[in-house]
Amino acid sequence: MPHIHKDIDFTVSAAIVFNGKILLVDHPRYGVWLTPGGHVELTEDTDQALLREIREETGLQENDIEVVSERVDPDDAGKAKPLWVPRWMNIHPANPPHRHIDLMYLVRAKTDRIALDRAEHNDIRWFGDEELQDAKLPMFADNRWYAREAIRLLS
Repeated sequence: MPHIHKDIDFTVSAAIVFNGKILLVDHPRYGVWLTPGGHVELTEDTDQALLREIREETGLQENDIEVVSERVDPDDAGKAKPLWVPRWMNIHPANPPHRHIDLMYLVRAKTDRIALDRAEHNDIRWFGDEELQDAKLPMFADNRWYAREAIRLLS
């Protein structure tokens, strides 16, 4: 999806872990491995955006995953919809001067069956912690930390 606002957009990303490995996509624009994710569209909340991006970019359906997050509903009268709380948040450049505020969620996969969407990415695969430590693996330093931490937290 194209940028919604000229300065800053909200995005969601999913640190998806299965059996001690994290799922990453090879992003064609940036030439690095990233966690799956994308823009929050104007017609959706962050929960909907997260599930949509996971489905579109990995082929994993809602019943194939578990979002490991708190979702508190202090008013069960239904006036407010509780949303998953992201594990991490950051703001980063995305085609400067444009920036993204990213909400990153921990997600446990129940299967390792994935599907590559060639319209979105060059490749998709599972990485273990040892592979993530290889400095030759093209990744942004913060994404490498998030990926390794997600494996640690969900293994």
